[in-house]
Amino acid sequence: MEMTLRWYGSAFDTVTLKQIRQIPGVTGVITTLYHTKPGDVWDSGSIRALKSEVQASGLHISGIESVNIHDAIKTGAPEREQYIANYMETLENLGKEDIHLVCYNFMPVFDWTRTELARVRPDGSTVLAYTKQAVDALDPEKMFASISGDMNGAIMPGWEPERMAQVKELFALYKGVDTEKLFANLTYFLEKIMPVCDKYNINMAIHPDDPAWSVFGLPRIITCRQNILRLMQAVDNPHNGVTFCSGSYGTNLNNDLPDMIRALKGRIHFAHVRNLKFHSPDDFEEAAHLSSDGDFDMYEIMKALYETGFDGPIRPDHGRMIWDETAMPGYGLYDRALGAAYLNGLWEAIEKNAQRGGVSAHAFK
Repeated sequence: MEMTLRWYGSAFDTVTLKQIRQIPGVTGVITTLYHTKPGDVWDSGSIRALKSEVQASGLHISGIESVNIHDAIKTGAPEREQYIANYMETLENLGKEDIHLVCYNFMPVFDWTRTELARVRPDGSTVLAYTKQAVDALDPEKMFASISGDMNGAIMPGWEPERMAQVKELFALYKGVDTEKLFANLTYFLEKIMPVCDKYNINMAIHPDDPAWSVFGLPRIITCRQNILRLMQAVDNPHNGVTFCSGSYGTNLNNDLPDMIRALKGRIHFAHVRNLKFHSPDDFEEAAHLSSDGDFDMYEIMKALYETGFDGPIRPDHGRMIWDETAMPGYGLYDRALGAAYLNGLWEAIEKNAQRGGVSAHAFK
């Protein structure tokens, strides 16, 4: 595996490439052209400039998160053909620049949902949190206003102000789109783009829905073992794969995370590894990566990835805000750097234990 960190670009991120380069074991970044809008074609010049900036720091681009999907594709609107064509052109331009991993999601309206961006934990750190009771009491058109004050001046992915200003119109777009139609639109999109992925060896890694249940009545389809395996079978191409996000799948306590990893052997192209602390099944907050700080066994998650031969990028996902840092919630430097070091330590221990027992990762491939 390769340890990486998400980086939003020098114009948007408080964390610099120089700082990322100094985190032990981190060799790549997961990045994006953050100024682009869903449906835009990423031109070769912009991709090349981003790649050159990253390489000049001593790092490289390990993958893109995200090339966002236009709502016309998700809803199956007539104009989806043009937006699929644009997406294919973007993939072709990425492939020509030797970039072979794209993380994306297929969530309607909201890319992710939290009811708090700065819940104070007992240690004084602040974290993203979710309470179903708060969601049930909230008008979705007021969702952005309820959390925007805690964004620390950042523009958060999926919650861009111009998008949130159109929430009412977005809900109208998805009227009549149920889970089966959304799933059909997803498979249609993937079948269309697979030839380009095959040509340029681009792994499409779908991110699970966050949280893993319906919010405001919107359909959610990438939520559990059964649903993700259904997608892998529906478009049975090795380039159709998964971003295994422990924090997103883990929002549903019925999901057995190590079991899901083993069931998806060979189709996990990218991993987000993070921890959650639950107060009830529908009231959770994000925790430090350390197993004992939350409710997930991080050792077992990393062990399952190792034993299935996972060799793609991992990134420590959302961190706490600690040591008086001010940054995009979940995306500060300090706690994610601690997370990277911890996950690297787990991997080293698992790897050495396997080797001393006469077993190598290759035995599981």
